[in-house]
Amino acid sequence: MPEETITLWRPVGPAELELIRQAGMKAFPPRLPEQPIFYPVTTEEYAIKIARDWNVRASRAGFVTRFEVRRDYLSQYAVQDAGGRAHREYWIPAEELEAFNRAIVGEIAVVQEYR
Repeated sequence: MPEETITLWRPVGPAELELIRQAGMKAFPPRLPEQPIFYPVTTEEYAIKIARDWNVRASRAGFVTRFEVRRDYLSQYAVQDAGGRAHREYWIPAEELEAFNRAIVGEIAVVQEYR
């Protein structure tokens, strides 16, 4: 029986996307010291807004990634409301990102690109 998964999205800039590519599109890179939490989001629309409005401004390009995470792994985290029903995300502590990456099923796909 296939594993039950939840589809998540993550907006990224070009530097983070390059690190994801270096990991074979299978893992997100470790957080920087000033990034204590990894924030995958629950809707493509929210990821698009961040990629288009923040990543493009900060680094001239923004990308939306889509990936599947095992439901049993995610069940230990509550979905957080980051400013309304349209802005929901998981808060994964940076020190738990390696375990999160192991819970990804399949590859991380780039589904949108903004410049």
